[in-house]
Amino acid sequence: MNNRLQTFTRGLVKENPTYVLLLGLCPTLATTTSAINGLSMGLATLFVLVLSNMAISAIARFVPDKVHIPVYIVVIATFVTVLQLLMQAYTPAIYSALGVFIPLIVVNCIVLGRAEAFANKHGILDSALDGFGVGVGFIISLTVLGMVREILGTGSVFGWKFITGDGILAFVMAPGAFLCLGYLMVLFNKYLKK
Repeated sequence: MNNRLQTFTRGLVKENPTYVLLLGLCPTLATTTSAINGLSMGLATLFVLVLSNMAISAIARFVPDKVHIPVYIVVIATFVTVLQLLMQAYTPAIYSALGVFIPLIVVNCIVLGRAEAFANKHGILDSALDGFGVGVGFIISLTVLGMVREILGTGSVFGWKFITGDGILAFVMAPGAFLCLGYLMVLFNKYLKK
């Protein structure tokens, strides 16, 4: 039981995909202009990560080594397609806001990396826990980054305006993404070393 708890918590802190492993930085920088966008992208990735880890764990022993990467990509693409259809049907505004970054989950190195590093070597339950832990770590990092950028850029968080006046526009643009991510990575890793 303790081993399964470690499997889950490893993705939250020790192997946090954004602040430690520096994976998935393209959607991290592009979609975190607000907290809700960061949270939504994190949830979308969590959905694909958990389901693809479970499926890959179930089929890994039947897939020849020469074709395992293409097979894993097809599995991941299947779940991304399901996610796209669900988002288009039930959350069209969020789907529009995230745009091209939803289909790009197929090639997100977090998802493929967890399939290659963990899911193809472990059981279904452990793979689900690993995917859930890494996914929650990704949600937290994207939501925090989105919150910081939204507060500094617009004076609001989750759309709730609490600072009067305009924010610093640069923080909701690309330079602000790099700046905020850099500072958050420093703070996160400084905390880890304690």
